[in-house]
Parts: sequence; structure tokens; C-alpha cells
Amino acid sequence: MANQLLIRADANTQIGSGHVMRCLALAQAWQDEGGDVLFITTNSSPTMIERVKTEGFVLASLTVMPGSAEDAVQTVKIAHKEKTTFIIVDGYHFDANYQRVIKENNLNLMFIDDYAHASQYYADIVLNQNIYAHEGMYKQREDHTKLLLGTPYALLRREFRKWRGWKREIPDVARRILITMGGGDPENVTLKVLQAFQNVEVDDLDVIVIAGVSNHHIESLKSAIKSSKFPIRLEIDTTRMAELMAWADIAISAAGSTCWELAFMGLPAIVMILTENQKYIAIGLDESGTLINLGWEHDASFDRISNLLSELISDDSNRRLMSCKGRELVDGKGAERVVKALKENSSSIRG
Repeated sequence: MANQLLIRADANTQIGSGHVMRCLALAQAWQDEGGDVLFITTNSSPTMIERVKTEGFVLASLTVMPGSAEDAVQTVKIAHKEKTTFIIVDGYHFDANYQRVIKENNLNLMFIDDYAHASQYYADIVLNQNIYAHEGMYKQREDHTKLLLGTPYALLRREFRKWRGWKREIPDVARRILITMGGGDPENVTLKVLQAFQNVEVDDLDVIVIAGVSNHHIESLKSAIKSSKFPIRLEIDTTRMAELMAWADIAISAAGSTCWELAFMGLPAIVMILTENQKYIAIGLDESGTLINLGWEHDASFDRISNLLSELISDDSNRRLMSCKGRELVDGKGAERVVKALKENSSSIRG
């Protein structure tokens, strides 16, 4: 039997980088077990393509409409040619028909999902790593479909797994602040947060802003940083996210898959909802006490951001509780659990 994963996922300014980045975590865990990985992508950003290649994975590009029938057919052809062990599909443009085509061609399939957007699930495994995931979301699934649900399956990249066992120190006053609003940040929410920062009346704040290379607002961020009353460093397309999270005392983040990284690193955070698929992540983690949900970014005023941040900076008791809750929720072993499930459920490919 072949020992190769085929991962079908895309990343660009419109859809963000989250799908590919969490697949990258799975690919690393598979690689650590001696397996090979092939990524297939369409219309992905050159930076993300280079990131995948830098990790030592093979990448192929398709010139088809993402999620189309032709996309599925071409993916199937490559999978048979490569004698693939499992196909991993991650993205909201992949639907029930896409899954059906793959299964009708006698291939093993895992579908990474967030909010049960497909009308039917034909996959052998459905993975939903979110805190709100439950079996009732997938009533329209095949009898053989196995569900991997919840934060025990949160996919963290190799750089985070090295921090297992590390213990965070909680200072009386939090002065190191990390801002990260995703790879693209098309609405420039980062700038809004930087502007709100200027109303915080705390001495000696040290701020790091993380921006993706696909962020089209870099110049406006540089201008805001230059005029800031606090020292602010800008890191573009960083590959040391875990290290920066370990450095920080508080994060202000988008409520996407970065939340699982924040939880694992025990980093107290204030999050904002930037897209509909982030809504229930923010709500669930707020209810669990892991982070503070500021709500939709367009509803968050400068005063509300700065006031909430000021409160958390001085509330070491709440930060300590949030840190503990996060580490309890995400233990960093999710990728290994998924790899184990893939191996247990793999079968010989019939071409």
C-alpha cells in the first residue's frame, strides 16, 4: 500500500490561508510518521505555494474551476496515478458532489469541515476541529462515515508541538501585546486595532503586529506604526508564530483557526469576528472562558477595543484563568490523532 496523502486545498486573499495552513499541520504529522504528501491547489497565492514547497512537500497546480466536477475528476486521476492512501479535501467550495465523485472512484477520503456546508457527506472521515462540532451536524452522512469532532483534533503545525509542557508565566501587568488578523485582512482590521491602541493609558507597552504577505494594507500599517505612541514591530509572513505567542502576554486576533494556537499556547486573547464561519468559534471559546469575544469587527468601536484591552492588561487573575482553560482545551496532539485515524481507516486503493 502506498503511504501518501493527497491534500486538495487552496489559499488566496479571498479565502484566506487557514485551509492550507491547517492541512500543512496534518501533512507535517503524516511526514513525521514516514509518509509522503502531495498538495494540489488552484489559484493559490505564490507565497503560500512557496511555503508548502519549503516544508518539503510536492505541489501540483490545476487550471480548473475550484470545486467543479472537472476539479474532482483531475484530482481523482492524480490520486490513482500516485496510488494515494487518502485524499484530504479542505474548503467551502467543495460540496457533496465533489465527495461523491471521489468515492465513486474507490478512493479513501477525509473531508475537513467547519459548519456542515455540504448537503451530504460521502467521505470516509469528516473532521471538524471546532469547539461547537457535534454529531447532529452530520445527520446527512453515509453509514460508514467516521466523525472526528472537537478540539482534541485541532491541527497544530510542528512549530507549536515543540511547546508541549511549556508553562506560561502570567505577569501582574500585561505589557507585551500581539496583534494578528489573518493572512489577508482585506478590511484592514489591524489598522483599526492600532488606532484603538492609542487610547490605552498603560506605560511601557510593547506591541508586535503580524501581517500576511497578501495583506494589501502594509503601507498604511507602517504609517500608523510610525506615528504610534508605543513601540510597535511589524512582522510580515512570519514563520515563528509559536515563538511570538510565547513572547506575548495578550493577543488581539481574528476568531479563525489561530484561536486553537492561542489556546494551546495559553495566551489570553481578545478576538473579533471577521467572517461568518468565525462566529461560533468566538462564541464557543468565550463561553468556555478561553478568550474574550469582542463580536463583529464592524461593531467594535475604538473605545470598546481600548477599554477591554486596558481591563485585561491589569486583570492578571482573569488572564491566568483564560490561560489554564486554553491549555485544557487544546493539548497539541490533534494532528497525531488524525493521522492515527487515517491509518486505521485506510484500505487498499482499487484503481
